[in-house]
Amino acid sequence: MIQELHSNYGSQFEPQLIEEIQKVATFMEVPEGQHLIQPGQYIKSMPLLLSGSIKIMRPDDHGEELLLYHLEKGDTCAMTMTCCMGNTKSEIHAVTETPAQILMIPIGKMEEWSSKYKSWRNFVFNSYHERMMELLESIDNIAFNKMDERLEKYLIDKVQILKSKHIYITHQEIANDLHTSRVVISRLLKKMENNKVIKLHRSFIQVM
Repeated sequence: MIQELHSNYGSQFEPQLIEEIQKVATFMEVPEGQHLIQPGQYIKSMPLLLSGSIKIMRPDDHGEELLLYHLEKGDTCAMTMTCCMGNTKSEIHAVTETPAQILMIPIGKMEEWSSKYKSWRNFVFNSYHERMMELLESIDNIAFNKMDERLEKYLIDKVQILKSKHIYITHQEIANDLHTSRVVISRLLKKMENNKVIKLHRSFIQVM
């Protein structure tokens, strides 16, 4: 854990802050598919992602979910920070997309470090900015791009996150993330296969 902490944050956090994180943070090693945050849950700590990937989704009134953005190593979640600071219930659903290592920072330390360490304050502000830019990109993607373009970008993002051109995912899971139907996704994937962009296998999608 200490090695990963220094690797991800040692260049941007003061040594004193690194020492404090080691003392108060709770280390979690979680498998793929772990539900970390549920809608309606009070959040008492903020995650620092040491390794792996987490997808952040927003449910609607009907229980369907829309993919907002991904977290990767070195990231934290702006919406989680907002819930922590305001002591409000979560409006997001966070699930590990790959096995992940996470440090959970207690709420009290977030405020203390914001006034004590300039590097922590900059990290929080930069995290807010990066997540906001990703949210705006998601909104633009939904508003202005056709579903086939959204699907292509989704698969490209998956390749980058998983670092593999073999994506083990069902058509229904893709449909859930993109807030559409399985039939639409299956039709578009078949079209992409005909155009030799991907190759469909029984249990995975191969990006060419």
